Amino acid sequence: MSAISQEPESSVSVTRYLLEQLRRHPKRVVFTEGEDIRVIRAAARLVEEEVVAPILLGNKERIRALAAEHGVSLKFIHIIDPPLASDFGLFCQRVENMARYRTMQIGNPEEIVAKPHYFGSLMVQYGQADAVVGGNKALPAAYFRALIHTIKPLPNVPKIFGVTLLTGSHLKHMGGSGILFLADCGLNPNPDVAELAAIAIETGKLAHHFLGRKAYVAMLSHSTKGSASTPDALRMAAATSLAQDQALKGFLEISIEGELQADVALDPEAAETKLPGAEARPTADVLVFPNLDAAHISLKLLQHVAGAQNYGQLILGLSRPAAQVPRTATVETIFGTAAAVAVEAIKFHQLYPDGDV
Repeated sequence: MSAISQEPESSVSVTRYLLEQLRRHPKRVVFTEGEDIRVIRAAARLVEEEVVAPILLGNKERIRALAAEHGVSLKFIHIIDPPLASDFGLFCQRVENMARYRTMQIGNPEEIVAKPHYFGSLMVQYGQADAVVGGNKALPAAYFRALIHTIKPLPNVPKIFGVTLLTGSHLKHMGGSGILFLADCGLNPNPDVAELAAIAIETGKLAHHFLGRKAYVAMLSHSTKGSASTPDALRMAAATSLAQDQALKGFLEISIEGELQADVALDPEAAETKLPGAEARPTADVLVFPNLDAAHISLKLLQHVAGAQNYGQLILGLSRPAAQVPRTATVETIFGTAAAVAVEAIKFHQLYPDGDV
């Protein structure tokens, strides 16, 4: 895989950096909940920037009325109403086949495919879009269920998980390049050692792709290098050892360290104080949390108290690029999330030019 060139210089340049990559490799992004003025505005901006070909799912008349009411152009924005789509019957057949091969009980295929989350996921699975974004109006569980049921998982990742991208030019220690990758912020309550190691590896690979350089991963804990011997600290230490071994065997450009307290991972002065005699280490780009509570609480505090910009949640462990945005997402969050998952789609096409995983 060829890494993206030219590392971003600051958090202010992050969005511009993503757009520069996409102008060279434009992608098709399907939005599962298109009847939302925030999505319509974000899609129009993506077209204006000439980086993404947006596909909005929903009722065409309602979407057009919303756009007209707010004065937003729909030029070059494709709108699909799933039950009326030309591929509706084909997707129904494929869902029926999935249920047969996986021995799943999913109900009526027509009812399933008519749901925008399922239709959008099927578009990505079968190559009619490069990435999918959803969640802006629905409960996360409904969106995640559609992804899990329709998109093939990666065989080397035990469970799918979420990675949130944060930026903030006014904040100190926001990663080595102005981007901080947080995992897992949305899916696994208490990952075990193997799952934590996979989260570290896959998020490190994502960061390497985005940054175009070696990525630095910190396995977070209340303990630093054995300062506490609680079961959770020992679990993070074991996950660190396993992830380091996997990175070494895979010749990956990822540095993984743990277990570390958050200040040691992000603040070089704190690291120097708490680990005297240790070599100087770069600020971590990736923070892997011990559980969902720690990750989600940290994310919300950074976003709502510290004012960090949240670029949604990339869903890793699937064979196709997908992202989830919260129901409170701003237009900027939806726009940035679409750009981020489209850049992730660049990596997918580099790794799997024929579309097969």
